[in-house]
Order: sequence, then C-alpha cells, then structure tokens
Amino acid sequence: MQKRRWRAVVVLRKLLTCAICAITMMALLSVHVQVFPSSKVPDLPEPYKLPTTTTQQLDVNKYSRVSIEQEQSWSKEQTPSHLSKPPLPSHKLDGARGNSDSKLWKHPPYRDYWPCVEPSSNYTFPGESKGYLLVHTNGGLNQMRAGICDMVVVARIINATLVVPELDKRSFWQDTSNFSDVFDEDHFISALANDVKVIKKLPKEMVSAAKIVKQFRSWSGMDYYQGEIASLWEDYQVIRAAKSDSRLANNNLPPDIQKLRCRACYEALRFAPRIEEMGKILVERMRSYGPYIALHLRYEKDMLAFSGCTHGLSSAEADELKKIREETAYWKVKEIDSREQRSKGYCPLTPKEVAMFLTALGYPSDTPIYIAAGEIYGGDSRIADLQSRYPILMSKEKLASVEELKPFTNHASQMAALDYIVSIESDVFIPSYSGNMARAVEGHRRFLGHRKTISPDRKQLVHMFDKIERGKQKEGEDLSKKIIEMHKKRQGSPRKRKGPISGTKGMERFRSEEAFYVNPLPDCLCRRQSPNLNGSLVIK
Repeated sequence: MQKRRWRAVVVLRKLLTCAICAITMMALLSVHVQVFPSSKVPDLPEPYKLPTTTTQQLDVNKYSRVSIEQEQSWSKEQTPSHLSKPPLPSHKLDGARGNSDSKLWKHPPYRDYWPCVEPSSNYTFPGESKGYLLVHTNGGLNQMRAGICDMVVVARIINATLVVPELDKRSFWQDTSNFSDVFDEDHFISALANDVKVIKKLPKEMVSAAKIVKQFRSWSGMDYYQGEIASLWEDYQVIRAAKSDSRLANNNLPPDIQKLRCRACYEALRFAPRIEEMGKILVERMRSYGPYIALHLRYEKDMLAFSGCTHGLSSAEADELKKIREETAYWKVKEIDSREQRSKGYCPLTPKEVAMFLTALGYPSDTPIYIAAGEIYGGDSRIADLQSRYPILMSKEKLASVEELKPFTNHASQMAALDYIVSIESDVFIPSYSGNMARAVEGHRRFLGHRKTISPDRKQLVHMFDKIERGKQKEGEDLSKKIIEMHKKRQGSPRKRKGPISGTKGMERFRSEEAFYVNPLPDCLCRRQSPNLNGSLVIK
C-alpha cells in the first residue's frame, strides 16, 4: 500500500512539472513582436541584431550622468507624439552588458567646476541702437555657430541691432537652409533680450539706407570694435559683416563679454525644435544598446581634399581629391605633401587606425559606436576594418527610417546638427580629427560637466601605426599600455584654456591659441568650494 502511494506521488509530480513547462512555453511564444521602423536595419551578426521585442519602456537614463541645470533642452523634453518612435527593449544586448568597465566609461573629475554665465552687477541693458548689423556667416554648421555667437558680442560692443544672421549657402555643402531651419529663431531673440536687440529682418525703411560691407579683422579685441568699427556709424546706418568666423579675440576680453559669448552659444543658440526632437530619438535608440561612444569620423571627401591627406588611398582617389582642392577657389593652399601632413599629425585618423586605437584603449568588440559624420570616402570598403572589430556600428541612417530623416536629408547643416546632439549626449566622445565639429563638441561637453572626451594624439599614433604596418611593432599589451598612458591627460578634465605658442607673432600667435569655444574655462566655468566660516558658498 505504501509503495503504491509513493508511486502515485511521483507520477503526480511529473505531471505537474510537465504542465508548468507547457504553460511557460506558451507564454514565451505568445509575446507580441514589434518590428523596428527603420527601413535600413543594420546588417549585424548575432547577437548584435537590433532588438525587436519589448514589454516595458527602457530606462534611458540608466547610463546617463547627473546633468547640470543648464542642460540643453533636447535632454529634458519628452519625445513628441507626432514623430515615429521605435519600441525600446526591456533588456540590454548581451554583448552590451559586458562593456561597462568603469575605467572605460568613467568621466574625468570635474573638480567642482560649474557654469557661471550670469552677468555682473555692473552689466546694463542694451544701449541705444546706433544702427543695424547684418551678418553673413561662413563655413559649416559649427564654424557658423561660433561666428554667430561672436557677432552677438560684436553687436553688443558697437551698440547695434543685430539682424538674424544669414547662413552660408555657398560653401562646399551647398546647403540652402535658413537660420530658422537650423536654429530656434524665436528663442534666440528672446534669450538675448537683455543683451542685444535682435530682429528677424532689416526694416523696409532701411533698405535704401547708407550701408557698408566690412570684413572685420580676425581675432580683434574691444579697442578695434569700439574704435574703428563703431566710428562707421558716423557715415552708415547699416554695417554688413562679410565673414563671421574668428573675428573676435579668444582672450583678454572683459569678463561680461566672455560670459555673453557662453550665454549665446550654450543657452540662446538652440537647434530648431524638430531637430532637437529627432536628435533625442536618436539618442534614445543608441541608449537601447547601453553606454556608447560617439565617434566623429572625419573621413569625408571634403576633409581629405582640404587637408591633402591621401594615406591608404589609391592614386585615382588622390588625384580626385587634388582636383577638388584646386577647383575650390577659397581654399588657398593647393600643393600639399601628404606624408609631411601625416607625420605632423595634421591628418584625420583612418577608419582602420581608429579601430586599432579603440582596441588599444581597451574597448571590447561589443562596444556600441555612433558614427557622427557624413558619407565616408570610399564607402563600406573603407570602413570594413572598423566594422569587423566593432560590429555595433551605427549612424543616423541606420537608427532612423528614410521617412524620419527626409525633412533633414540634402541639408548638410541639419544633418550635422543631429550628429552634434548625439555626440553631446554620448558617454564618450572621440574625434578622429580636431576640426570645427570636434572642437565645438569638446567645448560644449566641458561646459556641461567635463564629460569624457578622448582627443587622440595623432602625431604619436601614426608613428606607432606605421611601425605596425612595417612589421616593426605588434598590436597587443605593450602597445596598449603606451597608448593608454599617452592619453591619460587627454580625456577632457578641467584645465585653463591654452594661450599662444611661445615664440609666435602676429596673426600666427592668435592662430596658435586654443579657441574660446573649445574650452570656456576660466571665463564661463567657476569652481565651487566648501562653505566658508560665514556659511556662504565660495565661487571663484
């Protein structure tokens, strides 16, 4: 009798186990699958395929740093309902979980530096306007951004009413975008109301007024604008600045003037709402992979043609780039020695060199990387070495559908603005070249709390990579140690802006200075210290 009861219990247990397993399998098979909306699903090997299932909203802030009060609006606003948004996975990719080594993602100590851009007690409202300042910006997105902010300051110095600047439509990119297509025009005007009067268009009665087109002197200080330029009001009612880039000195300007530059750049000059909204969506989609690197891979045709860098290219490609340089009238230097450029560190790292650099730093192959760039010269074949080492290689074209990007396509400045937003919000930013985009993003990340920005020492790196190419050095632990040590102090930690190189004179002296927008310290970042004996916070 006892044996029969025991057998019955065993049979019952088996039946219950089978029932539980069947219920579990049915539950798993019944999960609703949603397809990612992008028409370009990234061609990634397993397990790196883009997640397609979800049961709950991803906490996109899991890997975010604590932001400061001055965080740009794209980090604060909710994604608008009218834009398509993919389901975010409830889990991270298995590969992405392994790349959270604290040393790789840890931000440099900010040493209690915070933005301090409020004007002093001596700062006054805009004085009586003496005329109108028209501005024609020049260059790409970030060159124009810096120029616009400097022209805000110039308008303040010469007591001018600033007309919303015209964007460059004649540059290499032939972008037809107007100011309001790229930036939030109304916010720009209202945010600067206490500093400079800004209007959208020149009044009709001023169309026939006395005008002068003036190319302001590069890297000029207060005396130049208060003297030579302000004196033009005696004969003219409208002054038109033919160019806007590098027209204001980096250093030796009054504190309130420097702070105004930062208010203009980091508070007033927001991107247009639809750009910010799309940028936020791209950031969320990158965060679905976990912490990510934004790589500004400056390996586009215009950059290589301008710099004369042809390492690793075919003779036909080198000839094509030389022809572009010769036919671009405003590029003054036509004959360039590519080898000399490269040996001096003046060339962008190639995609293959970037791959070796990331490997040496210790980033594993499952690290998500966002390519912040235009079309890579040479296409997929040129980027194959990077793709083979880091298969989670994303871009705005891979993260968003053709329909989502359609409003921005064929507008280089707007597409660059999307890359800018994803770069600012990345866990690590790495530029392959120190161009305008790299410098602008580095400065903005410093302003927002010294977020990790690794600046490759290209001169030293290409020397090492050339040894590897010649078989005199191998990749491995020894090379990795050297490269890590070389970049310990190149990760965006707080430091004062660098002055001119010793021994330089004239314009070359100004040209050798670190640009204001690369590092707004000490002008716009103050150090908070412990409370003093009276209990008040000391800021210096």
